[in-house]
Amino acid sequence: MMPSNLTFARRLAPALLLAALAALPACVQPQPGSPGSETSRTGRYAPPGAAPGTCWSKHTSPAVIETVTSQVLAEPAQLDASGRVLRPATFRTETSQQIVRPRQEQWIEIPCPEMMTPDFIRTIQRALAARGLYRGPVHGQMDAATRAAVQRYQAPLGLDSGTLTLASARRLGLIAVAG
Repeated sequence: MMPSNLTFARRLAPALLLAALAALPACVQPQPGSPGSETSRTGRYAPPGAAPGTCWSKHTSPAVIETVTSQVLAEPAQLDASGRVLRPATFRTETSQQIVRPRQEQWIEIPCPEMMTPDFIRTIQRALAARGLYRGPVHGQMDAATRAAVQRYQAPLGLDSGTLTLASARRLGLIAVAG
């Protein structure tokens, strides 16, 4: 009886694994600003007071934590009456972590998904390549290499994110500056 149950379980396991993997995408929520996600038109991914028809993404900068190691006096030195050291001081090492910069969340206005056409993305890739930030093919897909180039462009501007902001698109000359 036991071998047949084991055989049945071995046959069933791959089918269960495939079913679980097929159901996994249904559990994953789209990221703000990604294709298929809601934009501020429904108010779901927008800061309070955002203008209708604008699109937003929330960028979270992780906290910066520093490990500090210090020497703390455990026992002071023992001196004789003339001031000569009988036993030197002893120290212990203490290590602690300190938050140098707390976690920060900020809303960034982004081009709306309907603007992110393959032609527009090719224009982004060419603009970043002209600045020496993108070396990949100009194919019109917002792939990892394109996002890394966007991040390299935006980092000196104070935003360490691979999501193109509307302000960066304007600085690159890709979108008209609002008047």
